[in-house]
This record gives sequence, structure tokens and C-alpha cells, in this order.
Amino acid sequence: MADSASRRDAFDQQLRRFRWSNRLSITPRILAVNILPLALLGGGVFYLDGYRKQLLAERYKMARIEVQITAEALAGASRQRQEALMVQIGKEQRMRLRMFDAEGNLWADSFQLAEPAFQFDDPTDDKFSDDFAQMLDRVFDTIVGAEPIPDYIEPTEPDADAWPELRRAREEGLSQIQLRDAPDGSPVINAAAPVGLNGATLLTTRNALDITLAVREARTTLGFAVLLALFGSVLLSLYMARTIVQPLRALASAAIKVRQGRERGVEVPRLPERQDEIGVLARAVSDMTNALRQRIDAVDHFAADVAHEIKNPLASLRGALESMPKLEDPELRGQLMAIATHDVRRIDRLVTEISEASRIDAELSRATFEPIDLGQLVAAIVGARENRAENDDKRIVMNLPQTGTPVAGVPIRLERVIENLLDNAVSFSPPEGTITVTVQRNGANVELSVCDQGPGIPEEAREKVFRRFHSERPDAEAFGNHSGLGLAIARTIAEAHDGTLVAQGREDGTSGACMLLTLPQRTTATA
Repeated sequence: MADSASRRDAFDQQLRRFRWSNRLSITPRILAVNILPLALLGGGVFYLDGYRKQLLAERYKMARIEVQITAEALAGASRQRQEALMVQIGKEQRMRLRMFDAEGNLWADSFQLAEPAFQFDDPTDDKFSDDFAQMLDRVFDTIVGAEPIPDYIEPTEPDADAWPELRRAREEGLSQIQLRDAPDGSPVINAAAPVGLNGATLLTTRNALDITLAVREARTTLGFAVLLALFGSVLLSLYMARTIVQPLRALASAAIKVRQGRERGVEVPRLPERQDEIGVLARAVSDMTNALRQRIDAVDHFAADVAHEIKNPLASLRGALESMPKLEDPELRGQLMAIATHDVRRIDRLVTEISEASRIDAELSRATFEPIDLGQLVAAIVGARENRAENDDKRIVMNLPQTGTPVAGVPIRLERVIENLLDNAVSFSPPEGTITVTVQRNGANVELSVCDQGPGIPEEAREKVFRRFHSERPDAEAFGNHSGLGLAIARTIAEAHDGTLVAQGREDGTSGACMLLTLPQRTTATA
């Protein structure tokens, strides 16, 4: 176990040397690893095919020159001298020479006049390596689309018409070249040329085994290069598997644990050192998991708060209804009926507010924001409240700028925020108190403050007022007239608009509280 851990640590240290590659996209890394050996193989195959064709072209030129020079040397010699020259040239050049008379009959063959200068390998005696080399030759020829080469077969009748190159040489009076395949797969180059002016012809046959050996040696070198590339590709693939698969497995394992809910404190790896797609995915999954946890926690707390808030009026309603049949005094029965009616209204108000609070996030996430002038919206809401006499004889003073205060949002939701802030200020303001509403620009933001002259909010309690079902209300207010969700809903709407809502004290130091709503200013670019 210790050796395995040490080897793993050593491998991790090696991987840190390639940490720069974490900044590369995964796509080019995968392409580089997979294309490299294929590119080497493809380029090498076509290069070797060109190399082979170049060697054959040079050998064609040499064979044409050889047959022409030999034909000229044989043309002016006696038959005895011709046979001696054929034997000598055949041994020195390791090729076979055959002379045909004007009627196309064979009358001299260097392989019959002397010991053959070469012989073809018998395919039945080939070793496995030879068979494998010939198979590779056929594979390479198929890949490059090489034209088929006729097999070298000795004719049964030794006359000139059995060789097409000889026939053309006799008809055209020019030297001719013909390529064939030997039984062992090596090239055989036949060259034919007229000898003198009496119609005789010469046929030379050369087994260009050296071309095959040279090409096969080059292919062997290419094979080693491809194997080396494949080895490097395997190492890079293992590296990629470790840098890609391992973090993906870690993410998958963390996601499974989060889904099962058995490990509440499981941390999804964020991989901050990675700047590629894996790092982006890890951070996105981590953020998504944290957001889901927060939402689940909020739902759990909300459900518990809802159960607690509804349980109280239900208990009161149940007690009133159970006591009512036992009472005969009409006045007491009337009081119980009033309590039951009040509890029913309170439950109805709670259900309505809870329903709105639970769906407001989903609605705003799908809503399309519109351009809004916050100052004009505030003026319209305050005017409508005064017409409906909803300010409870409180005086509202508005400080609105001459220029516009543009923001982007959902008008009906921002109207709800302003209404809640005004309702809160009216509730806590003393009789005939003054509520100051100010709208102004502040840098890249637009601010709305609603300040009252009430008792104010202690600094340590300014965050609590935004909690759901917060129940601290003015003493003069009838119990149960508010659900305690108003400011919580207002903050939710503000945050959904990329803004904030906080509670502060009055800047002049007098008694009272200020609710400050801050929203991003809408610019022309975001219109």
C-alpha cells in the first residue's frame, strides 16, 4: 500500500509539470493525441510510395540505357562474341539477356550459356517474416491506390511474341520497358531494344530486389516511428484520462452523494487551478449544488415557519368553535364568533401571502424586465394611496429628482416593494407623522429610501425585520393584521432585480427608521 501511494504521489508530481495544459481546451488535446500517429502513418505511407516510384523511374532510365548500349555492342559482333558479351554483361550487371532473330525465335540466353546471375525466391520456402513483408507490401499498395502490376511468368514458348515489350520494340524500332512482379513480390524490369538492322531484338531482365529491400527498410523505420508515436499517444491518453476522467468521476461521486442526501456536508470539488472546460464544469456544479442546498434549506425553514404560523390561528379557531356550543350567553357567543372570524381572515391572509412568497422567485426568473422610471412609479403609487386614503392621515413628502431615474424590472413587482415599504412606514409612524420618500441616483445605482418617524429599529435587529413571519408590530396595531412576510417578500423582489434592501437609522439622528432600496441604473446599452 505504501509503495502504491508513493508511486501515485510521484505520478502526481509528474502531472504537475504539465499543469500548463489545464489552460488548453479539451478538444485540441484530444485531436492532438489521436491525429499524431495517424498523421505520421499517412504521411509516411505516401512518402514511401513516392520514394518507391522515384527509385523505379531511375531504374527504368538505367534499364533503357543499358539495353540500348548492350544492343549497340551486340550489333557489330560475331555470334561467338555476342554470346561472350551476353554472359559477361549478365554476370557483371546481375541480369538476364536474351537475343531473338528476325523471325522472333530465341537463339541466345545468358542463363543457358552460363550459370544464372540471379534466381527468384520460391514462395513456398519463404519464412514468416517474408510472408509478413509481402502482406505489408500489399496493404501499403492498397492504401495508396497503386495500379496492379502483372506477375512475371516465363512463357511456355520461347519466342518474341510472348513478350509484349519485344513485340512493340520490333514494331516501333524503339526500346521498351515493362514492369512485372516476381513471385517473391520484388519488381522485375524487362527492357527490349532492336539489335542492328536485320530485325534481331534484345530482351534484358533485371530483378530489382534492392528497391524492395530499400522500401521495406524505410517502412520498417516508419513502423518504429509509428510505434513510438503510438506509445506516446498511449501515455498522453493515460495522462488525459487522469486529468479528465478522474475529476469527472469525483464530480459524479459528489453529485450522487448530494442526490442521495446521505452526506449533507459533502463538498463538490471546484478545481480552481483548472481553466479549461473541466474546471468550468466543476465550479458550475459546485455553485449549483450550493444554490440547491440553500434553496432546500429555505424551503425547509419556510415550511416549518408556515406550519408554526398557521398552527396558532388554527388553535385559536378550534378553541372558539369547541367552546361555542357550551355557552348560552349571547354576548360571549358573539365574542367567540368574532374571534373565529378574525382567525379565519388571518389564515386567509397568511395563505395568500405564503402563496405569493413561494412563487415569486419562479415568476421573476422567467420574467422579462422592462424600462421603468422609479421616480415616476413612486409618484404614481403615493398619489393612488392618497386617493384611496391608505396613508392613515400620515403625511408623505417626496423628494424626486428633475432628471429621470431609469431602472429595469417588472413594474408590478417593484410596485409591491414600494407598497410594502410604505405600509411598514405608515404602521410605525406616530399620528400625524411625516414619511419621507427620496429617489436619487448614486453612481451606477438608483436609490429609494422610505423614512418614518417611528420608534426606529435597533442596529442588532435591523436584519431580523426581513425574516419571514417577523412578528414585532406597533402596540396600537390589532393583532394578526399582518402576516410578517411583507419585508421578506420586498427583499426577495429586490434581490431578483440584482438590487438590495436594507434597514437603516435616520441620517439626522432623530427617532425613526429608513428602508433603503438600491437598484442598478438602466443604461442605453441594456435597454
